[in-house]
Amino acid sequence: MKTKTLRKNKVNIITMGCSKNLVDSEVLLTQLKGNQIEATHEAENDEANIVVINTCGFIDNAKQESIDTILRYVDAKEAGVVEKVYVTGCLSQRYKDDLEREIPQVDAYFGTRDLPRLLKTLKANYKHELVGERILTTHSHYAYMKISEGCDRPCSFCAIPLMRGGHVSRPIEELVKEAQNLAKNGTKELLLIAQDSTYYGLDLYKKRNLAELMQQLADVDGIDWVRLHYAFPTGFPLDILDVMREHPNICNYLDIPLQHGSTSVLKKMRRGTTREKQEELIHTIREKVPGIALRTTLIAGHPGETEAEFQEMADFVERMRFERLGIFTYSHEENTHAHSMEDNVPEEEKQARANEIMELQEGISFELNQEKLGKTFKVLIDRKESGNYIGRTEFDSPEVDNEVLIDASQHYLRVGDFAQITITEATEFDLYGEPAQ
Repeated sequence: MKTKTLRKNKVNIITMGCSKNLVDSEVLLTQLKGNQIEATHEAENDEANIVVINTCGFIDNAKQESIDTILRYVDAKEAGVVEKVYVTGCLSQRYKDDLEREIPQVDAYFGTRDLPRLLKTLKANYKHELVGERILTTHSHYAYMKISEGCDRPCSFCAIPLMRGGHVSRPIEELVKEAQNLAKNGTKELLLIAQDSTYYGLDLYKKRNLAELMQQLADVDGIDWVRLHYAFPTGFPLDILDVMREHPNICNYLDIPLQHGSTSVLKKMRRGTTREKQEELIHTIREKVPGIALRTTLIAGHPGETEAEFQEMADFVERMRFERLGIFTYSHEENTHAHSMEDNVPEEEKQARANEIMELQEGISFELNQEKLGKTFKVLIDRKESGNYIGRTEFDSPEVDNEVLIDASQHYLRVGDFAQITITEATEFDLYGEPAQ
């Protein structure tokens, strides 16, 4: 058992959940190092005497994973391996009172907007001059950029506004400065993220201003790709499509979470749109930006979803032929609008419906990937793993989309560089290729 010493504090930050949480952890890491405090992100060894767990509270599985992680470090604290355990992030914001009661061994709990208070506890000052500076925990050639915080949408199933608060946009000049700093340090791809990116600017500029932001980011020297995520379909600002078409370094890619393909379920979900409007928007997007890859996410088993409504969603997926698609099973979240409804689709039925959609998507993805055979694409090489270089085209985001595999025993490529790759083989979710001759 370790005993307490007068050694200098070292902080290990553990991140659960989404890329938005990852950005928060990177900001914390940057602030700590700016205060000359030794800090690491998810260090495998246990040299750190202080642990900060940045939790996720989105759906049941994520909540459980966060709780399990807290308990693991509480055990480490009781065994004398670490001295302090602090918890921040979405789960802590939403369930602070419950957590303090159930896991009192944690030294302090913080919410999603408590960074200055967390820094003070860690004996650090919030340094305003570091705004726009970030130490990345990903490979340096790509970086997530959070353009706003919180959400004002009333979606029935979503607890994000409870955890993240109302929508707050970051000023364009601050984001451009951050992009310039990232580019100086070798970042080539910016992945724009938010709870709702299409709402960007309404609070600061009294208009949807995403198009201007994307244009200014595309003009930053050294940024080869700008990729847009989480574009809410209702009130979609069509001017971003013009910017996308005009700027070759804005990826022909759009992550647009639609959640369902039945008008009656969309109404229950309080999405403010219909299936017909969604289809019309998709046709407009594809017309204005030919060759664009659309990623969407759907939910199976929302309260009251009938077999017929589910079938409407399956038909919608078949008609729209999304390039990328993910599906969640509905999670019954306290204090959301949907929590007042009966969670009347059994878990096994939710899973069966989700599986059916993914089987359908597998077939669509396979057919679309077969069309890429023999074609050459600009590919960003992300990493080397299991004898292959693994990269992505402009139509793919890290971790969630297709990857391009190139045999490392036959070819030499550099991680973080672009390469022209000719596709030689294609499966449902992966492409195989070799450098173009």
